[in-house]
Amino acid sequence: MLSLKSVSKSFTGVQALDNVSFDVERGEIHALVGENGAGKSTLMNILSGVHTDYEGEVLLRGERLHLSGPRDAQRHGIAIIHQELNLIRELTVAENIYLGREPRQSIGLLSTRALRHDSAELLARLKLDISPNQQVSSLRIGEQQLVEVAKALSLDAQILILDEPTSALSTTEIDHLFSVIATLKQHGVTMIYISHKFDEIFALADRITVLRDGQHVATVSAEGTTEAEIIRLMVGRELADLFPKTNDGLGQEVMRVERLGFSPPPESLKRSLQDITFSLRRGEILGVAGLMGSGRTELLEALYGVHPTNSRSGRVTINGRAHALRSPENAIGTGLALVTEDRKSQSLIPMLPVGQNITLASLRRLSRFGVLRPGRERAAIADQVDSLRIKTPGANIAVEKLSGGNQQKVAIAKCLLTEPDILLVDEPTRGIDVGAKAEIYTLLNQLVQQGTSIILASSELPELLAMCNRILVLHEGRLAAIFEHGEANQVNIMAAATGRSDARVA
Repeated sequence: MLSLKSVSKSFTGVQALDNVSFDVERGEIHALVGENGAGKSTLMNILSGVHTDYEGEVLLRGERLHLSGPRDAQRHGIAIIHQELNLIRELTVAENIYLGREPRQSIGLLSTRALRHDSAELLARLKLDISPNQQVSSLRIGEQQLVEVAKALSLDAQILILDEPTSALSTTEIDHLFSVIATLKQHGVTMIYISHKFDEIFALADRITVLRDGQHVATVSAEGTTEAEIIRLMVGRELADLFPKTNDGLGQEVMRVERLGFSPPPESLKRSLQDITFSLRRGEILGVAGLMGSGRTELLEALYGVHPTNSRSGRVTINGRAHALRSPENAIGTGLALVTEDRKSQSLIPMLPVGQNITLASLRRLSRFGVLRPGRERAAIADQVDSLRIKTPGANIAVEKLSGGNQQKVAIAKCLLTEPDILLVDEPTRGIDVGAKAEIYTLLNQLVQQGTSIILASSELPELLAMCNRILVLHEGRLAAIFEHGEANQVNIMAAATGRSDARVA
């Protein structure tokens, strides 16, 4: 169906792709994996017509493909669904599906009837129970993702590229998307699936192609390989080397949370919290597990003072003193910092430079008499870029230009510059590659060795089991269990997370 022959591409002296060759068969789901910077995005931009100047050749059904741009790729039946959804929120579902290709009447006027009818048929194929007239802004992320799929189907796409399609989806939404993917495969649609989630890759893919440093490393059958082997091909090291040793030299108690509660406003989608009690010791990584919507994020936000004090109840004691934690500013002054789940909308300002994002929460520390000291700021930025190994052309480049893993390092650097005693981290490795994950795990381990205490909320159970001294489990906003490092496993954590009555609170 699709063949790449010795494809190379460079940007101002940087070799993004170097002599890449592999084939994609008709009707298969072909996974493409590699660390950030491995060349996946560059390759997909070539296939979707974004980059038209490259060396080598791309063959479609045996004929050399010459694309003049994205519209030309669509005319050849190639569609791409980006991780960052490409929808206009103010328009309706139907208007987004047929944007720029709206059906017309014989006299050239827009055919609203045909627009709605054709869109409704596409939505029905995807078993998506929404109206074509519904505004996209009113849809859940999972529904928006499927609108993108409907848009691709409207193009009669025969090759569908999915770039991290589940990064912001719930378990139910992921199941729905997988069902749609299975149906598309039955109808002969060829798919290239890009993901950092190995469970998805092995559940869906027929074959897996691994890129490393812009080069093709291997193409293997999904049935004939293992996760450990794919990781070794991606990063050149074994799976066991990804997680540093858990810190066992814990100090005295630094935080005690007693009967914490949170009552969101009625119109909010936030989960309420009830009667949560736990402690945190110096140098400890305390994990927070639970299903989607269990209250993991709300717990960290409540500790960080994100929500009004009248919506919270209970008592938080830090280093023996009670604190109201009235606001994030107050929490920072108390020695807390929060790396949020959604780095792009909550931790970072994407269009601002890397340096300004790093110092955003520490301007008071870097100022004198209310005036920012540029020399001190530059030194602080350079120190963070160097110590966290942030890969950036310079501190003045917009942070949105960096890879996901390096954006996450900037978000962490912003927090570390406030010199926190307690670091709250929410899904710190979501949407980043395995190599960047290993670097963040190492960084967290270094912090606890230095005496920082960490509360780590994550949906990745292997991450929690490997990194944490203890794991507390939430179920529907309540504390379901607390497990010590040695007694925790995926079975008892999931039992507690699903509300099994035999799960215990330590």
